[in-house]
Amino acid sequence: MNIATSKIGRGLILLCFLWGCENTNREELKFPIEEITIEEIHKGLRQGHFSVEELVQSYLDRIREIDQDGHQLRSVLHLNPDAIAIAQELDMELMAGKDRGPLHGVPVLLKDNLNSGDKMPTTAGSRAMEGSIASEDSFVAMRLREAGAVILGKTNLSEWANFRGELSSSGWSGLGGQTKNPYVLDRNPCGSSSGSGVAVSANLTVLAIGTETNGSIVCPSHANGIVGIKPTVGLISRSGVIPISYTQDTPGPMARTVRDAAICLGVIAGMDEKDNKTMDEDAVFHTDYTQFLNVDGLNGKRIGWYNTSEGRNFKVDTLMRQAVSFMEKAGATVVPISSIEAPGTGEHSFQVMLFEYQDGLNRYFESLGDGANIKSLSDLIAFNVKDEVSLRFHNQKYLELALKKGDLTHKDYLNALNNMIKGSREEGIDQVMKENELDAIIAPTGSPAWKTDLVNGDSFQLGSSSPAAHAGYPNITVPMGMVEALPVGISFFGKAWSEPKLLEIAYAYEQGTKHRSKPTFLPTLE
Repeated sequence: MNIATSKIGRGLILLCFLWGCENTNREELKFPIEEITIEEIHKGLRQGHFSVEELVQSYLDRIREIDQDGHQLRSVLHLNPDAIAIAQELDMELMAGKDRGPLHGVPVLLKDNLNSGDKMPTTAGSRAMEGSIASEDSFVAMRLREAGAVILGKTNLSEWANFRGELSSSGWSGLGGQTKNPYVLDRNPCGSSSGSGVAVSANLTVLAIGTETNGSIVCPSHANGIVGIKPTVGLISRSGVIPISYTQDTPGPMARTVRDAAICLGVIAGMDEKDNKTMDEDAVFHTDYTQFLNVDGLNGKRIGWYNTSEGRNFKVDTLMRQAVSFMEKAGATVVPISSIEAPGTGEHSFQVMLFEYQDGLNRYFESLGDGANIKSLSDLIAFNVKDEVSLRFHNQKYLELALKKGDLTHKDYLNALNNMIKGSREEGIDQVMKENELDAIIAPTGSPAWKTDLVNGDSFQLGSSSPAAHAGYPNITVPMGMVEALPVGISFFGKAWSEPKLLEIAYAYEQGTKHRSKPTFLPTLE
C-alpha cells in the first residue's frame, strides 16, 4: 500500500493542514501518522478521514518495513494475527454509533511479559517460553480491549525483564535478539521495556505498555525520547504479568506525550481482586487523569532537586540546570536535595527481589497448567544450561540465587522487606518531602544511551529510578533535551498515589519546553 496516497494518507494530510501539524508538508509526509496523538486519531475517525482498519494496517506495514526489514530495530517480537479483524469490528461498532471509550481504535503494543488471551505467546523473551500461550488476558490487556484499543503485538525486552544474570545487555533476549535505539542504531535502548520504548518512539504504535521493578519503564522511555509513567505499586494490577517482585513490580503506559500517557493510565488503573496491592485502603484511582493536566502546573510548586548525579556527566548537568531554570521562571521553587534513602536500602531491595522472584515465577509457571514446558524455576535454569543461545552472552546468576531462597515467611525476607520499606518511605521520600514541604522531586532520568556491547554488558553512568522503585512510589519521565543526537529525560517522582500532582507538573514542563524529537535512525555517531 502506498501510504502517502491512500485514504488514510489523504485524510491525515488534510488533518495536518487543518490542525497545523508542525513541520509537515506534502513532500515531507512520507508516513502521515508519525507523531499522531489519540485526540487526532479520534477526530480523524469521527470525521471519516480514515478507518480503524486503515490505521492499523498502516502501523503493521511500518512495523514490517522499519522494524523487521529496513533498520531491523527488533522492537516487536510478535504481531497479532487478529489485529485487522479487531480493527474491522471496531469500525463496524463506530458505524453503528457505538464508541467503546478513550482508546477506541488506538494501536497499542504490550511488553511480552503481559499475558494476552489470544493467539500470541507470552515469553519474557525466553527461548524456554517459546510458544507459551496464556489462557486469558492480563488485567491490563482486558482493560485495553474494553476501552477499544487494538493490541498490535508484543514487544521485545531484556530477557526475564533484565533480572536473569550478570553483564547483560538491555534489550537483548534469546527470542528477539538485540533491540536497537532508533536515534543511533548502535546505541542501547535501555530496558527492560526496551521494545516498548523503541516502538513508541519510532512511530510503530501510538501507545505501549511496559513494566518496571526498578527503572524498566523510565530508563527506556528516557533513552528513546518518550514519556513513561511508573505508577504507584497497586494503581495497576499485575495479574497476568510475569513477575519479579510483588512489592516493586508495576505495569505502566509509554507514549510520545504526557496527555496520551495520562489517557492510557486512566484506562488501565483500577482495583482487581486478583492483586491485593490494588485493594489498598489508601489507594486513589481515577478514570480520567487528563483532568489534572495544567499548563500552569509549575506555578507555586515546591520541588526538590535530587542532585547526587551532578558531576558525572557535564552534558546532562547542563540540561538539568536548564530544566531547573525553566521551572523557576514558571513559578516553582526548587530546593537542592542530596539524599533520599537510608543507607543499605538498595541491598535490602535486592534480597526482597530474590525471595519474591522465586515465589512469583513458580506461581506463574503453575498458572500455565500441566501442558507447559517449564513448570518451575528449576526447570527454567536447567533449560538455559542446555540451550545453545540462552547463556551465550551472560549467565543466570540471579535465577540461581533466587532458587536458593526460602519462602516468604523466612525471617531474612521479612527483615529485608521491613528495612527496605522503612528506608525508602518513612526514612526516605516521605521524610524528605515532609521536611522540605515538597510537591515533587526531580532528577535526570539517566545519561545518553551507550554503545550496545554484548560482551561487557550495559554501561550506566547515572540513574535516578531507585528511590521511587524501592518505595513503590510513582515516577514520570519526560524528554529533557538532546545530547548530540541522543535524548535525555527528566524524572518527576513523589509520594504514594500522587500521580495527579506529578502529571500536572510534568505536563507543564513538557508543554513549556517541547523537547520531544523524532528519531533519525543514524547508523552511528562516529
